[in-house]
Amino acid sequence: MSKPSSLKLLVLAPELLPTHRADVATLFGKYLPRHGITCDLIGRSDGKPAPAPQGYASMHRVSGAGGRLRSELRFVGTCVRKVLGARRGEYAALQVRDMVTVGLLTMLAAKLRGLPFVYWMSFPMCEARIVRAREQAGLRARIVLAKGMIEHWLLYRLVLPAARHVFVQSDTMAEMVQGKGVPASKITAVPMGVDTELLAAPDTAPPVRGNAPQIAYLGTLDRLRRLDELIDALQLVRRRHPTATLLLIGGGEPADAASLVAHATKLGLQDAVKITGWLPSGDAWQLLRGADVAVSYIPRGLVYDVSSPTKILEYLALGMPNVGNDIPDQAWVLRNSDAGWLTRTTVEALAEALCEVLDDPEYARARAAKGPAFIENTRSYRVLAQQLAARYHGQLGVQG
Repeated sequence: MSKPSSLKLLVLAPELLPTHRADVATLFGKYLPRHGITCDLIGRSDGKPAPAPQGYASMHRVSGAGGRLRSELRFVGTCVRKVLGARRGEYAALQVRDMVTVGLLTMLAAKLRGLPFVYWMSFPMCEARIVRAREQAGLRARIVLAKGMIEHWLLYRLVLPAARHVFVQSDTMAEMVQGKGVPASKITAVPMGVDTELLAAPDTAPPVRGNAPQIAYLGTLDRLRRLDELIDALQLVRRRHPTATLLLIGGGEPADAASLVAHATKLGLQDAVKITGWLPSGDAWQLLRGADVAVSYIPRGLVYDVSSPTKILEYLALGMPNVGNDIPDQAWVLRNSDAGWLTRTTVEALAEALCEVLDDPEYARARAAKGPAFIENTRSYRVLAQQLAARYHGQLGVQG
């Protein structure tokens, strides 16, 4: 088999670098280079000393010092200078991730430079901004709403139609973008995955399990996730398993965590709900392994229906008994793996599924044992990178 041709991208991303986002760090920094695809990554600085490039050809971090407006102008200016300085012989394409204004400017610069322009849409940023703004009152909310609506128009009327290719996060997001007028032939879904090589590393210690049944959740505590409903489900679970507890492994805005604590206290569950805050992946996985069941509860609706949740993939890759609700990508994973419990998006249905797992933990672990092989074959970054590399080579005219 011949070695794939070399292909280099200039990638502009809104993330703080180094990033914990697996679809940036793991996919572009670790796996795609194995297929001859490298990138110069432009992102924002976290203010800490510059780290190693994380596997990218180069990593340029733009300082956030000097206030929000000043740092934003500095970032956009840096992106514009980089794309205007891009040369056809150096880059196969200019790629923008989740930034409408930068995407519009890069699209124009790509035309001037004679380079393909590619857009990567990992989340419906415009739609989420509009939803959040409409839930709030005041002048700032109206400004945010206007920004969301303007960017929504720019994205679907100008930016995406002009892109050589559009990468999205799920088949449902692909259908949404296609419904906005972008041809299906220009859209590729790249769902989230798991770095199974990292999971294959030997455990530093065996999982520690307590006597009380423990339900675990791994991820952000953002209020849009409606994790108060997970606490409501715990209250119902405790009717059948009175000592059951809930471990929330993750963090978010202090106000969001405080709201969850207040809700647990209101229900008399303050001693049954624990929040760890953000933890390194290894530490989070170690805590997760000690739970009896892991839950992935994602609200239904415009914003999250098009998502590709990582947590259910990690649960399956770890062989954890798991319960997930029926957002489209998660439903596909659970149906096709048959390694977890798929439930409707109601507190009652979620509680019943959790009880089924806790009622028969031996059967639940046997069923979950099918998860690691399924993830390795369908949602490991090894497999996803191979598929994505083939798409890049094909779309950008470089044969692998």
